[in-house]
Amino acid sequence: MELFIYIFAALFSVLNPLGVIPIFVGLTHHESSAERSRISLWTAVNVFIILVISFFIGEYVLKFFGISIDALRIAGGLVIVNSGFALLSGKFNKTRGVNKKVAHDAQKRSDIALTPLAIPMLAGPGSISLLIAFYQDFTEVTEKAIVCSAILAVALTIFIILKSAHYLSRILGASGIVAISRIIGFIVIAIGIQYISSAVVNILKTVSP
Repeated sequence: MELFIYIFAALFSVLNPLGVIPIFVGLTHHESSAERSRISLWTAVNVFIILVISFFIGEYVLKFFGISIDALRIAGGLVIVNSGFALLSGKFNKTRGVNKKVAHDAQKRSDIALTPLAIPMLAGPGSISLLIAFYQDFTEVTEKAIVCSAILAVALTIFIILKSAHYLSRILGASGIVAISRIIGFIVIAIGIQYISSAVVNILKTVSP
């Protein structure tokens, strides 16, 4: 249970579905309630598939390109820290590849569940690199099953949050969402720094006599 909570909290903080609420509301304000529910469901499904594939296939991608896990931790940690600072500064949308042009193009498409909602707003480089590192850290079959169950729980949480996005936006308001996002941003920065520091320590151990 402790491992499940740890992975769930880490993924939830990095993905930050609460920060996506204003964008989701803006992209779906003309849609019916049923259509919003459909988009929420398929966004969650797409995120689950992307994260599971990243978890199991990411290691082989690293081997193909000759990238070490410590290098990935440092690169992923930098991406995660950058996302955390973006949350603290209120520039989260820009770091997730969402600008006025992207939002305008998304409103013209019939389905926005895959892009930009699932990619890059939710399942971005930070969460993908985090899961690749998890695959190296948790080698037991039971541990991998726990990671998959945590990914599923995060996907279900994303579905619930997006399905309730219009309701939550009215209750929390813009200031409430910003406040929560900044708290999450602080946690995200800590996660990124932890991954960078652990990678640096491992590298120093290998080079030290």
